Amino acid sequence: MPQPNTRLTGNPGLIRLSFVLLGCFCLFAGSEAPSDTNWPGYNGGDDANHFSDLSQINTGNVSQLKVAWEYASGGADTVKNTTQMQCNPVIIDGVMYGVSAGSQAFAVDAATGKEIWKTDFKDQTFSMTSRGVTYWTDGKVSRIFFAYGAFLYALDARTGEPVTTFGSQGKIHLIDGLQRPGADEYVISNTPGVIYRNLLIVGTRVSESATALLGDIRAYDVRTGKKMWTFHTIPRPGEYGYNTWEKQNYRNLGGANNWMGMAIDQKRGIVYAPTGSAAFDFYGGNRKGDNLFANCLLALDARTGKRLWHFQTVHHDIWDRDIPAPPNLFTIVKDGRKTDVVSVLSKQGFTFVFDRVSGKPVFPIVERPFPASTIPGEKASPTQPIPMLPEPFTRQGFTAEDVNSFAENRDALVAEVKKSVTGTPFTPLGHQRTVFFPGTDGGAQWGGAAVDEKGIMYVPAKENPVYSSLIEAPKKEESTVSSGKQLYLRYCGACHGANREGNEDGTYPSLQKVKDKYDEAAMLQLLTKGRGMMPAFTQLKAAESKAIVAFISGRNTSVQTTTGKTLSQSPYLHTGYNRWYDSKGYPISTPPWGTLTATNINTGKRLWQIPLGEYPELTAKGIPPTGTDNYGGPAVTTGGLIFIAATKDQMFRAIDRQTGRILWQTALPAAGYASPSVYSVHGKQYVVIACGGGKLKTKSGDRYVAFGL
Repeated sequence: MPQPNTRLTGNPGLIRLSFVLLGCFCLFAGSEAPSDTNWPGYNGGDDANHFSDLSQINTGNVSQLKVAWEYASGGADTVKNTTQMQCNPVIIDGVMYGVSAGSQAFAVDAATGKEIWKTDFKDQTFSMTSRGVTYWTDGKVSRIFFAYGAFLYALDARTGEPVTTFGSQGKIHLIDGLQRPGADEYVISNTPGVIYRNLLIVGTRVSESATALLGDIRAYDVRTGKKMWTFHTIPRPGEYGYNTWEKQNYRNLGGANNWMGMAIDQKRGIVYAPTGSAAFDFYGGNRKGDNLFANCLLALDARTGKRLWHFQTVHHDIWDRDIPAPPNLFTIVKDGRKTDVVSVLSKQGFTFVFDRVSGKPVFPIVERPFPASTIPGEKASPTQPIPMLPEPFTRQGFTAEDVNSFAENRDALVAEVKKSVTGTPFTPLGHQRTVFFPGTDGGAQWGGAAVDEKGIMYVPAKENPVYSSLIEAPKKEESTVSSGKQLYLRYCGACHGANREGNEDGTYPSLQKVKDKYDEAAMLQLLTKGRGMMPAFTQLKAAESKAIVAFISGRNTSVQTTTGKTLSQSPYLHTGYNRWYDSKGYPISTPPWGTLTATNINTGKRLWQIPLGEYPELTAKGIPPTGTDNYGGPAVTTGGLIFIAATKDQMFRAIDRQTGRILWQTALPAAGYASPSVYSVHGKQYVVIACGGGKLKTKSGDRYVAFGL
């Protein structure tokens, strides 16, 4: 088995000649890269800045980039195109650690792509899309922490074998401690945790329905797996923030979880953990109040989990406006003084910036009034916090005047928009169609921002209108018999549509012809284990699952629903995450539909913005590039470059970080809905991207592709 620290071996004279030639090459190509430069953690490391100080690949030679190697990670579903890879791989001392399309951890030689090891876990657990792994070493032993469904594994970094002294035979069950009355059992960890000394600090993804588990943040001993501290994101009696909820909400509500990842200031011992909304996402009549610590940036003592400070970016969230990405830690110069700051993005297109120690906002944040809810029992917050700077990286409103001018059915679209509730952010959902702009997943999304050494931030975002509304949840009949249709509407209709129509971009696929792709056994397995964005419906009894599958397959049966535990319920359902497209399948808003924005955080002012991605058929008609829907983040380098894939057009691009000009681009084997990693081995610089596709009706893939000069 190749060792992680493989180096050149053989004739000493040839080795010396190889290094001489390598040195000449590096001088010709640009600045010589250090022998080995790591990409030590998710999004580049503790600061989550997606930044590399390498400059061998630079604005002068990036046009010479070629494929250096490819690695087929395995597990892609290239028939139904249902698999994805969102992994940002870690590179340590010449070894790359990542996650395959089949959700297995692996290690490969980072200079050649040759596989060193790959796991073959077969735990009965939930399906997932992993964004990477966490690396730890004490200088003697090295471990990879990898979440496989509901289990968190500690692996020997050299062999990939579970470390049996960690937890129970190498793993811990993430559900332990998150249970509450009325909850389901769905929990995974799709984003890597962070390391502080001997602690692994992790968040989780839980359901977004009324049955969600608690969203607590926890720290574990890296050697034993013993839980060392817990921070309750829905406070208990006597804890700070308890009075911002209704009494006992910690027993009857879940969510407010850290699913997007964290950043950590090792010197100060502070972990910065954002949180998402409380569940159910779109109705909060049963949780009146601001709801701390949902939708917060938390600064916690990494040793103890004690709250140091917090800021809530959305009060009483009823819009699914989670903080969408890990924070960034960097230094700015404001009013002639250096300040260490932490920032978080919002799905709404805002950037919040704080002094890293005190939590004081660096720029003014104003509480502005927004409309009240029209739903009985709901009490929306009268105001929301709006940062005056930095300047927003997306537009902040959508009306009929903003309908795309070249939509063939524009007149009909304008008429429909005029019938909808739209125009301003933070308009509560009602029974009438309400438009979110930017859409429910951003604005910014989980790919997050890159920040360079000068305090310039680069944010990919999207601006696609999404509409929804609230309807009353189907009530159980007095006979306690529920039909398959009732169960489908309660558990599946919000995403896949009341008529099983799905949405046009395939994020939530149509189920009207699903029996042509899956037999009923496969559909039952999907309900049990979940896949991608679809959670596992562990709260369903076998008979209920069979009734839903029967309804999807065209038969409406009935089932008794009286036995078993009583699960949390909401009196309302939302009618789906409906992205609004014109008759040709393009967003109805005026472009750009996807952007990359550079903002100087020292001043809060935007430097440039470009469309990110294009539809070639529109460009051929003379329409300027519109940008596309996108998922994944950028990497920025001292060589003056931004590397980014992310787009629906399946391209990988290198962009001049000063001007936003595209300097190089190439087609990938599948769309790169992930963030690239930048590193060097033996003095040669590489950039690698996971090409998993599978979203936005693009084909699935399993390749990691590395580029070099």
